[in-house]
Amino acid sequence: MNDRRVSVVEVGPRDGLQNEPQPVSTADKLALCQNLIEAGVSRLEAAAFVSPKWVPQMADGLDVLAGVTAWLNTQGQAQRMSPKVALSALVPNQKGMELAVQAGVDEVVVFTAASEAFTQKNINCSIAESIDRFKPVIAQALQAGMHVRGSISCALGCPYEGAVPAAKAAEVAQRLADVGVMEFDVADTIGVGTPGQTRAVFHAVGHAVGLSRVAGHFHDTYGQALANTLAALELGVRTFHSSIGGLGGCPYAKGATGNVATEDLVYMLEGMGYETGLNMAGLIHAGQTIAQALGRPYASRAGRALLAYRTR
Repeated sequence: MNDRRVSVVEVGPRDGLQNEPQPVSTADKLALCQNLIEAGVSRLEAAAFVSPKWVPQMADGLDVLAGVTAWLNTQGQAQRMSPKVALSALVPNQKGMELAVQAGVDEVVVFTAASEAFTQKNINCSIAESIDRFKPVIAQALQAGMHVRGSISCALGCPYEGAVPAAKAAEVAQRLADVGVMEFDVADTIGVGTPGQTRAVFHAVGHAVGLSRVAGHFHDTYGQALANTLAALELGVRTFHSSIGGLGGCPYAKGATGNVATEDLVYMLEGMGYETGLNMAGLIHAGQTIAQALGRPYASRAGRALLAYRTR
């Protein structure tokens, strides 16, 4: 294993766009996915098969994934495609899983939380009940040969409970492992975590399930996402999630600014000598293009600075 290689999971098309108040067209989502893949993204979270009543922005998931797959099989595969692009989707239940199978995704993501209060507010059940609900979903995914990720929300803090003990996140990770989850996305959903908390939580989760199977998912509400990434990186974590241009936000945290921007994450990692396989110019193009489609300023700090430097 190359200890200098970091895997970046791009979540912009799903986590970044799901809370957008205005509809984002399927064409714009497809263009975003294509631009990200051309920039070297090899793990792309492109859809969520959740109820369109609750998350209308994700209602066109099948169309987006069909478009990306068709493009990969023609133009995309001709341009690059080594390594293969792994497409993933969030699935809350068996109906969502059936759609994921139909879409032919490589990875599925089930989700719970390290906070009982958040789980009740978010999916109307306890943590234990949420994991029980996922058992048939995970069994079907494994039977289909899919990689299964488990997202642990509010691992570093909850809008309802406040501080969350590190042991709780580790307990949830172990429960997920027991039902077949293969990779554990430890999420600072509302962006309140600091490096000391990050070290404690990731150490505990890594002790439970192994750090090689743990990913960091940091939101930047308090400007701590890169610092938290560094804390996890120093422990040995080598998989991180990010959102192009810092897209996204959390409806439970006022002022949340979404996941750490992919451009900012890559700038830091490659400046430290880590390999990501991502092309900064391509990422900036993807970030600028989707920002323009959404009618908002381009938000990546590294992206804006590099653009300003190039135009001096």
